[in-house]
Amino acid sequence: MTSGNFGGRILPLFIFIFITSLLLVSCEDSGSSQSSQVPTDPPPTEVVTAPPTAFTPTNVLTAHNDMQRTGQNLTETTLTLANVNLTSFGKLLTVPMDGRVDAQPLYVSQLKIGGSTAHPVVYAVTEHDSVYAFDAATGTVYWQVSLLGSGETPSDDHGCGDITPEVGIMATPVIDLTAGPNGTIYLLSLSKDVDGAYHHRLHALDLITGAEEFSGPTEITATYAGTGSTSLDGQITFDPGQYMSRPGLLLLNGTIYTGWGSHCDMLPYTGWLIGYDQKTLQQTSVFNFAPNGGDGALWNSGGGLAADPSTGRIFVSVGNGTFDEDLNTSQFPAHGDFGNAFVRLNPSAGKITAEDYWTMDNSNAESASDIDLGSGGVMLLPNVTNAAGQVVQLGTSAGKDSFLYVFNRQNMGKFNTLENSNIYQNIGGALHGGVFGTPAYFNGTVYYGAAGDSIRAFPISNATLATTASSITATIFGWPGATPSISANGGSQGIVWAVENTNPAILHAYNATTLGVELYNSLLAANGRDQLGASVKFVVPTVADGRVIVGTRDSVSVFGLLK
Repeated sequence: MTSGNFGGRILPLFIFIFITSLLLVSCEDSGSSQSSQVPTDPPPTEVVTAPPTAFTPTNVLTAHNDMQRTGQNLTETTLTLANVNLTSFGKLLTVPMDGRVDAQPLYVSQLKIGGSTAHPVVYAVTEHDSVYAFDAATGTVYWQVSLLGSGETPSDDHGCGDITPEVGIMATPVIDLTAGPNGTIYLLSLSKDVDGAYHHRLHALDLITGAEEFSGPTEITATYAGTGSTSLDGQITFDPGQYMSRPGLLLLNGTIYTGWGSHCDMLPYTGWLIGYDQKTLQQTSVFNFAPNGGDGALWNSGGGLAADPSTGRIFVSVGNGTFDEDLNTSQFPAHGDFGNAFVRLNPSAGKITAEDYWTMDNSNAESASDIDLGSGGVMLLPNVTNAAGQVVQLGTSAGKDSFLYVFNRQNMGKFNTLENSNIYQNIGGALHGGVFGTPAYFNGTVYYGAAGDSIRAFPISNATLATTASSITATIFGWPGATPSISANGGSQGIVWAVENTNPAILHAYNATTLGVELYNSLLAANGRDQLGASVKFVVPTVADGRVIVGTRDSVSVFGLLK
């Protein structure tokens, strides 16, 4: 994110405002939600207002705000607990799209596009293989680019109603403001040619023009040694017609990492993590999660691949698949199959290595019942301190079994055939449904939105997550639950934002300290003022610069303070 530079101009401005206010004999109401405190008899001769809070331009350049996937924006100075309500807040504009917006919209606060003036720009992608760049303040579309090759169409839905009727761009892109002459957005497309062949491609587009960069796009291909599903002569080959990429892209130390699994669990498949150099778009590394077994997808309901920028390690939650209960002397799966597990990966020197992992004692039984970890995204917590004064680095995720899991990033726990105390925390009963999304973090609290459940707040004390929620929303979010986002001004004015998967979609805002207090609900505005289009399943609201941006099945809407 970037911050505004007011260098030396604030003090003279305040002096001018103060002197001017001394000359006023009356004052026009500003419309603030706070009471004036000015006597009405006799008429006031002076009005002293609090200095305005400095505006801090904020970018959202990756899934759920950062590579730890916390979902928090701590520089929000416009939206407050007082002004997010049906009177002051609502839908400002809607931009039509040519397909479903399943990926989270990204946001660049101040980009000189369409001239020399800086504009707030939203980047949205669709399942019709289109990319849009539009003005968040006016709705003006600066450019729209199709990523389809000549004669191509988006992929068909393979006869599955999961994502229908077409599949194009599903994974949330990632933006690097320093790449290329004007900044670059990296994204994956899926298409089908006239001969019925499928193509996954990695693109790098100029933020201002939408033009392809770095000699892109690059066709996704991969091979990996193994004897499992789809193997031939001891090698597994990536079949583009069999795979789909849902997890948000990760940009880590100059490499774009992409995660892969099957559409609708259609066999045969295995899970892949594939890295590409961000400047050349050439493949740098490949890892397979079940090379000698089957399944083991990365999908995470669209949650971004998580990473610790301080160590350069990647953390993933793997879907149902083969886990080798036969362990080697290092207590790792003997055949390298990590189905239904949390895994820590070290990408270095052109190779991705599994360094640590955890899975439950009945891992393969849960996989066989399709009750796996991989439906939920991983979130890495800020460092916390335990009762002994030791710093602990934690991560959390949950899947379809409704358990809330917390793992120690330095010692994940591996596998024990008898019980699950080897993981840092294994909390049953905390959630009232499976998780198909990613939690959020704010001010020492973790927020989960399970399917068929309220959003629940779990405070952290002495490096331990509470086993019961400190507050919950009155709203029950049906399937697939919600991935919440957080806006706050530092440690105050915390607001939890979430979208309900209905038709029309419903944008909710809650007090982050007390989730029982709903500040705003888009369905309640009179005369359909704030009505959204039909929701996509794994929708994630983007919050920055006083704006809340929501994708639907045919549009992107921007909410903010009403004029």
